[in-house]
Amino acid sequence: MGLPRFGRPKNDDESSSNLFVANCGPAVGHSDHEIASVFSKFGELNGVYAADDSGTRVIVSFSDQGSAQSALKALHGQPCHELGGRTLHIRYSVLQPNHQDHVKDLVPVSITASDLNIPGVYLVHDFITAQEEEELLQAVDCRPWNSLAKRRVQHYGYEFRYDTRNVNTKHRLGELPSFVSPVLERISSCPTFKNTDDSIVLDQLTVNEYPPGVGLSPHIDTHSAFEDLIFSLSLSGPCIMEFRKYENGGWFSRDGSSTVTKVESPEDDSNFIRRVIYLPPRSLLLLSGEARYAWHHYIPHHKIDKVNGRVIRRASRRVSFTFRKVREGLCKCEFPQYCDSQR
Repeated sequence: MGLPRFGRPKNDDESSSNLFVANCGPAVGHSDHEIASVFSKFGELNGVYAADDSGTRVIVSFSDQGSAQSALKALHGQPCHELGGRTLHIRYSVLQPNHQDHVKDLVPVSITASDLNIPGVYLVHDFITAQEEEELLQAVDCRPWNSLAKRRVQHYGYEFRYDTRNVNTKHRLGELPSFVSPVLERISSCPTFKNTDDSIVLDQLTVNEYPPGVGLSPHIDTHSAFEDLIFSLSLSGPCIMEFRKYENGGWFSRDGSSTVTKVESPEDDSNFIRRVIYLPPRSLLLLSGEARYAWHHYIPHHKIDKVNGRVIRRASRRVSFTFRKVREGLCKCEFPQYCDSQR
């Protein structure tokens, strides 16, 4: 799949919410976070992206043109002390059409859970603040990561075993880390989740780091491994999540973390229902009931997503915090065709 291309505006006086910034980047020692810290003073950012393969030029994308205009006026041609005193060369940049990009709106992308219309799905936007987001990212980056084939993970409470798609309840890693305590307290007190359970108890956390282009294969979290409520907090970068419901249930694959459906082609949508939702940074998703037990969820392996006509490029990383409660005993859900305990 082709990436979106940025180029010069047709008219020199044409403004844009995107800035092409030269003389900074990873090749000269600047991380995306450092660059974002400089430009975010002028307004909300969509992200910082590599402009090309040089490592010395980036695209800084703002949410609005006014913020981009202010940043260009203040920083163009000036030495930036926060970026090693390098003089930044900035101009407007616009998204160019790419006829080789076959991103299609196959199904409408929902922005809210009510629009998605799947029982048991809840989505809370801006569940945490930008400062809390940065603190959580710093906390996990100070701890060791485990490398999988295409992404990095951390496990807390109990380790998830990808070979068995389950957890070993006899091997407890300890309490969940203190840096997620405010998140857990907010989940317990959030009015949106009051009708899901009398008391929300979570004892397992998996942190996933997704580079651009990396997603998840369609799967249902193993019924016998976890209880009903599954919370996922999205940090750093956006993505879309697709839900699929196969009427004939599924089978258990050895290449993933849980149940995946048996389907000849992942893109053959003739035998399942599809729904798609957009997950912005700092949002919290809850899967419960039917959504947790009967719908496969899937993050396409894309570097860009198309959200109702708007092209959104994945950030340099997306980090998710998935909170669950380890199940003791068999699952007795109302969806036996999808349940490993009842098959």
